[in-house]
Amino acid sequence: MAHTLYITAAEAHSGISAIAPGVMQLMRGRVRRPAVFRPIISDPGPDAQDRDIALLTSHFHLDTPYAETFACTLDEARELINAGQSGALMDKILRAYTALESQYDFILCEGTDFTGKDTVFEYKLNTDIAATLGAPVLLVTSGENRSAGEVQAAIQSGLDIMADKGVRVAAAMVTRATMSDTDAQALRSRFAVPGTAGASGEQPDTGDNAAPLVFVLHDLLEPVDEPGIQTALDHFGRHVDSDALGRRIEASSIRMSPLMFQFRIMEQARKQRMRIVLPEGGEDRILRAADILLRSGVADIILLGDTSRIGARARDLGLNLDKARIVQPDRSPEFEDYAATYQELRKHKGISLEQARERMSDATYFGTMMVYKGHADGLVSGSVNTTAHTVRPALEFIKTKPGYSIVSSIFFMCLRDRVLTFGDCAINPNPTAAELADIAVTSAETSRIFGLETRVAMLSYSSGSSGHGADVDQVIEATRLARERAPELPLTGPIQYDAAIDPKTARTKMPGDPVAGRATVFIFPDLNTGNNTYKAVQRAAGALAVGPVLQGLRKPVNDLSRGATVADIVNTVAITAVQAQAEKNQESL
Repeated sequence: MAHTLYITAAEAHSGISAIAPGVMQLMRGRVRRPAVFRPIISDPGPDAQDRDIALLTSHFHLDTPYAETFACTLDEARELINAGQSGALMDKILRAYTALESQYDFILCEGTDFTGKDTVFEYKLNTDIAATLGAPVLLVTSGENRSAGEVQAAIQSGLDIMADKGVRVAAAMVTRATMSDTDAQALRSRFAVPGTAGASGEQPDTGDNAAPLVFVLHDLLEPVDEPGIQTALDHFGRHVDSDALGRRIEASSIRMSPLMFQFRIMEQARKQRMRIVLPEGGEDRILRAADILLRSGVADIILLGDTSRIGARARDLGLNLDKARIVQPDRSPEFEDYAATYQELRKHKGISLEQARERMSDATYFGTMMVYKGHADGLVSGSVNTTAHTVRPALEFIKTKPGYSIVSSIFFMCLRDRVLTFGDCAINPNPTAAELADIAVTSAETSRIFGLETRVAMLSYSSGSSGHGADVDQVIEATRLARERAPELPLTGPIQYDAAIDPKTARTKMPGDPVAGRATVFIFPDLNTGNNTYKAVQRAAGALAVGPVLQGLRKPVNDLSRGATVADIVNTVAITAVQAQAEKNQESL
């Protein structure tokens, strides 16, 4: 994933176009291929180019085609937002950004230039875009005719607004400052918090949780031509500690925002369309989701159920399911073959052919057999049926992958500013130490399939060596086994949840541990803890819980909550399709 920095201002005429050349020059010395991207530009008129993009591209000899350096104009963005289509705007920006991200090592994102009439609108818009991209921000504010105290208040206000959206501010720059050098130094010191920004006697923290670096510049002019670029670069070089800023940019990770996560899943699913079977074809939510999935090209859909009833209901709902394959199990040409296959697979359990036919009359069993036989690539069920009914057929004859001891589950927890992985929260009540190790390694593998960072925390009621008892000993043993199986995997345990996710707590409870405070994959010791925790986070933090996503099976089968919304079903089908892609690609190796 490319390094990214999003430059935005707190008000008009702050000079972001004068800061951008300095940042680009700095990063050109650190990465091979940088690019510039402005999510939203002011309309430069017909046959004209955005001035900032043109200047940066020309001066630094950037190879990005102009059409790929922005997503839309400010007027277009305003129209979409006023029409209640903010999601469409962010989708447009994500599509343009991710196209660059796959080609470049660093993307300098420059926010709007505040030439519109509504400063509050633009500032909020830039904050929302930075949050969607998961990008750290360089906040620019004017110091013209402001005291150090007034500038401090302006910076703090910007930090508070950004924090409310889950946006991290890597650095703040004060342009056109009229304060004295003494006041400037005092201003910088006010944001140098011990242990975070390198205050005297403390080890600097340059990561996501560090306080912002603050730089004060005087008499900065926004460049309008090539000589202006050089003037801006000279001024930037005199007032900015480029090495410190460069380290901060490189240390600031790009978080996977919930919008980015869902966008990537859909985009990945479209690249190689998989055949996903939905056994509950008579359910309205399933039919609505199928319509969306087919129209968006996310997957090829197979619906199981009464053919005439599904067709009639689709017409009643105004849905277009012409591209769906609709199969009525007991009238399918494959019915007898499926029954015979099931009888052969289960004859050691005394299953007769007649019993096998009865099983295949059940849509979930029939759909699972489609996956087993390679007539479908994955299955999603559970909007009507129980988890047990969804999973049982898969356990009977799809079974676990070689080297995996159990089937387990994860939830992708989409928080305000990041996506975390929780496992196992749906399947295994009391896993053994070996099974916990299996869940940890498998959960990390599943997370990687979906482009998430993987730092694993083996959770317990104590951290490190602070606690004793059978439950803690089991997590200690699970941690040892997981490390043996995947020595390259960043993993720690036993650790409490607060020490796993909060850097300040980690420095107290697990000092020096590379995972503590930065965990992204959380493995719970039992189902009681995991299920209650995911629901608590879901409700208390307003998180979107995507799952359960089943893992460890030879072919992907996923369960829905019986309260699943249409959006939940769409997400789960897309996730199943991506899992199916991974399985197919693994088989081809």
